[in-house]
Amino acid sequence: MIVTDSRPVTFRDVFAVAEFRALFGGYSVFVIGETVKMLALSVLIYERTGSGLLAALAYVTGFLPHAVGGVFLLALADRWPPRRLIVGYDLFRLAMVVVLALGVLSPPAMLGLVAVVGLLAPVSSAARSALLPEILHGDAYVLGRSVLTVAAGGTQVAGFALGGLLLGLVGPYGALWLTAATCLLAALLARVGLTSRAPRVATGTGSAVGETWRVNRILLADRRVRGLLLAQWIPGSLLVGADGVLVPYAAQLEPAASAGLLLMAGAFGMLLGDLLVGRFVGPARREALTPWLALLLGVPLLAFVAEPSQWPAVVLLTVATAGFAYHLGLARRFLDAVPEARRGQAFGLLGTGMMAGQGLAAAAGGALSEVVAPGTVIALAGVASLTATVVLWRTLAPPGAGAAGCGGPGGRLPCPGGEGARPG
Repeated sequence: MIVTDSRPVTFRDVFAVAEFRALFGGYSVFVIGETVKMLALSVLIYERTGSGLLAALAYVTGFLPHAVGGVFLLALADRWPPRRLIVGYDLFRLAMVVVLALGVLSPPAMLGLVAVVGLLAPVSSAARSALLPEILHGDAYVLGRSVLTVAAGGTQVAGFALGGLLLGLVGPYGALWLTAATCLLAALLARVGLTSRAPRVATGTGSAVGETWRVNRILLADRRVRGLLLAQWIPGSLLVGADGVLVPYAAQLEPAASAGLLLMAGAFGMLLGDLLVGRFVGPARREALTPWLALLLGVPLLAFVAEPSQWPAVVLLTVATAGFAYHLGLARRFLDAVPEARRGQAFGLLGTGMMAGQGLAAAAGGALSEVVAPGTVIALAGVASLTATVVLWRTLAPPGAGAAGCGGPGGRLPCPGGEGARPG
C-alpha cells in the first residue's frame, strides 16, 4: 500500500503495487470483453432478425438492468467478500457468453439473459471501486482512480477496434467466444492477484433489497454525502445531452463534419484532463481547482450557438471534456465522507446515479433536437452544466476554503454562488 500526501504520486508508484496491477488488468480485460460482446450481440441479432430496433436494444440492453440492480441489490457489495464477488461475477458472465456463443437461444431470450446478468453488474463494479482505497492510500488512491478512468476509455476504444476486426474475420459467434476468453482471464487475474478479504458488514437477517434501500436512505440523508453525490452526478452528466446530438450537428454543417471525429475529441479531452490533473497536480491544488474545472465543462459549449465548423468544434469539445477531471478533486472527500463499512454501496450509488443522469440528459438532448438546432442543444447543455456548477459551488470548493475557495487558485476571483462554507 502507498501512503503519501507530500508530492504528486507517480504512475510508477501505483503500478508498483501488485494488487493494483491485478485490479487494473482485470478491469481492462473486462471492459474490452464487454465492448466486444455488445458489438457482436448487436450484429448477431440484426443478422437473425433484420430489426434495427432489436439490434439497438442489444447494444444498450445492459444499461437498464444496471440501474435496477443499483437500486435494489447494492447491499451485496458490502455483504460478500470482494474478491469472491468480482470472480463470481466474471464466471457468471463467462457462462452467459458461452450460452450466447452456442447459438441455442432466440434473439428475445438472448436479450433476456443479458439483462438478468446485468442486474449484478453494479454490485461487482461497486465492490471493485470500494476495493481500490484498501489497495492504495492517500493521493495514490486518487491517481489510481484516474488510471482506471483512463483505462475505461482507452480499452473501450480498443474493444471497438478489436470487435470490428473480429467480426470481419470470424463473425459474431467467433467474437463471442473471444469474449468468453476475456471473462475467464479477468476471473483468473482477480483470483490470483487480489487478496482475500472479509465482507465489510455481517450478512444479517434482512433482505438485500431492504438493506439496499435502507442504506441508500441513510447515505442520501447525510447532507455532506448527498452534496458530494450531486456534485459528481450533475455537472458532468448534463454534458451527455450534448454528446447525443453530435451526429446531427456534424451532418448539418457545411461542409459536413465527421461525427466520429467530434466524439473522439470528447473522449480524448476526458483522458487528457484525467492524466494531467491526476499525475501533475498536487492534492491541495487539485481540490482548489475542482470548481473551476467543473466550470470548464460548460463554458466552451456556449460557443456552439454560433455553429462552429469541424476543427473549432473539435478544440471546444476537447477543452470542455478535459473539465471532467474535476471529479478527481472530490474523490478523497467522498471516500472520507462515507462509512467504511458501506463503501461498496456508496460507490455503487455514485455509479448508478451517474448512469441515470447521463441517460436522462441524453433523452432530454434528443427530445430538444426535434424542435431546436443541434448547436443550440449543445449550448443549452453547457448552460445547464454551468448553472449546476454555480448552485453546487460551495460543495465543489474544498472544505474550509471560504472566500478563498471561491477565488480560484490564487483567491482573486469572485465566487459565482456567494461566499460561505459548503454544506457539512
